[in-house]
Amino acid sequence: MTSTSTPPGLTRFNALEEHAAFAALHEACASTAWARRLLAARPYTTRDDLYAASDAAMAELTAEDLAEAMAGHPPIGRPKEGDPTSAREQRGMAGATEELKAEMLELNLAYQEKFGHVFLICATGRTGEQMRDAVKERIGNAPEQEREIVRTELGKINRIRLARLVEED
Repeated sequence: MTSTSTPPGLTRFNALEEHAAFAALHEACASTAWARRLLAARPYTTRDDLYAASDAAMAELTAEDLAEAMAGHPPIGRPKEGDPTSAREQRGMAGATEELKAEMLELNLAYQEKFGHVFLICATGRTGEQMRDAVKERIGNAPEQEREIVRTELGKINRIRLARLVEED
């Protein structure tokens, strides 16, 4: 027998007052436009509905919206102080050698100089070496190509964060 009821974590999210739901969404992704689009589409019946709305909102973000979203992400190898989400997502750099950390800092700065924003990658489950290799590969991209890669990576990060937001108690 299949249940058609909304999962409890999603029911809880749907029931949040608008300001609280917006704050939770904005914490997941610093783009105001993204958060407003997801908020406007409530209530969600399934997690897949929420993820589809997130993907659709991500696809519609302007370059300025993407810049706003990226501003909420610290550089790889330097998670935000006191931010468990940032530390958890960048766990792959936690055990990195001092040499790898120094190399990532150098690569981050070169990337930021070229593109004007932090190197963004869905770091969950990746090692420090994999992230280093990714920045080395992507630094050669054209800005338009890199913006679309960033959009995809943000979408992955948002899905992970939304899953945490609506997980069961």
